[in-house]
Amino acid sequence: MDEAGAAVATAGEAELNWSRLSLSPETLESELEARGEERRGAREALLRLLLPHNRLVSLPRALGSGFQHLQLLDVSGNALTTLGPELLALRGLRTLLAKNNRLGGPSALPKGLAQSSLCRSLQVLNLSGNCFQEMPASLLELRALQTLSMGGNQLQSIPAEIENLQSLECLYLGGNFIKEIPPELANLPSLTYLVLCDNKIQSVPPQLSQLHSLRSLSLHNNLLTYLPREILNLIHLEELSLRGNPLVVRFVRDLTYDPPTLLELAARTIKIRNISYTPYDLPGNLLRYLGLASNCPNPKCGGVYFDCCVRQIKFVDFCGKYRLPLMHYLCSPECSSPCSSASHSSTSQSESDSEDEASVAAHRMQKVLLG
Repeated sequence: MDEAGAAVATAGEAELNWSRLSLSPETLESELEARGEERRGAREALLRLLLPHNRLVSLPRALGSGFQHLQLLDVSGNALTTLGPELLALRGLRTLLAKNNRLGGPSALPKGLAQSSLCRSLQVLNLSGNCFQEMPASLLELRALQTLSMGGNQLQSIPAEIENLQSLECLYLGGNFIKEIPPELANLPSLTYLVLCDNKIQSVPPQLSQLHSLRSLSLHNNLLTYLPREILNLIHLEELSLRGNPLVVRFVRDLTYDPPTLLELAARTIKIRNISYTPYDLPGNLLRYLGLASNCPNPKCGGVYFDCCVRQIKFVDFCGKYRLPLMHYLCSPECSSPCSSASHSSTSQSESDSEDEASVAAHRMQKVLLG
């Protein structure tokens, strides 16, 4: 009691800091019950409760009474395997810190979380350093969530339902086993900080360019070999970390190319020569196919492509400071990329320019790769 009382006395009326107390969980439970009784008649409500590193294996039952005005709860560094129903009694909770526990099973979060008042109040949730292999479905219903940290878990993927968290501003998922970034992630209008470092991500979806609020993007220590050219649309991006990726450091020409089918050749001819047609001239499936035409990015080409294209990786200026390897899709091998600065007057000159470009690009790109 003396040690617990001393901890409270130094913390102020609105905060109860019981970090690293040498009390048994049973004694801590009793002390919390007594403190809850005291707070019921107190003029000033308790807003912050700090219980990290106390060997807790479950949430104290006392949370269910006397702590209804709590705004921050820290139970990090314990041995919790579940966050029990006591959590649902904290109707005004804004911040929950439960990192470095043993959470991760199907019952890690309390039943009824998606229907509780926490869906409207909880803004910050830190579950880093636990054992989650997937994001709990109920977590994806916390519509008021602004910061979600689940780094250092065992996540295999990011569910498409992540788009439900429309208030999310910061998403930290570093140190997992994620292989893909779902395009639905681009549907988070307020996302400012995105951390996906130390995973197994091989590509970045072009839809990510729709994150117009994004300021910081951490992708270091993944398996990226290129970036989509659409990433240039992230005009507000201030930090980009790419170190530790097998990004290419020189031009790669004509990576893959399969000859176009007769259907595509005919469709290209119709588009390039502006041959007019009406919905009554062609079957519905051909009309839909013609609507899938993509313009070649080379402004001097004027060509189109459908299913068949040439994939090229080119270094492109980014933010006026870096040269990044971006993927381009061209209509044919004969079409030169608009981003190439090499002269095509001769083969030897072109190869020489490519070598120089690669050397300069690698030097400039070091700044962003070391991020």
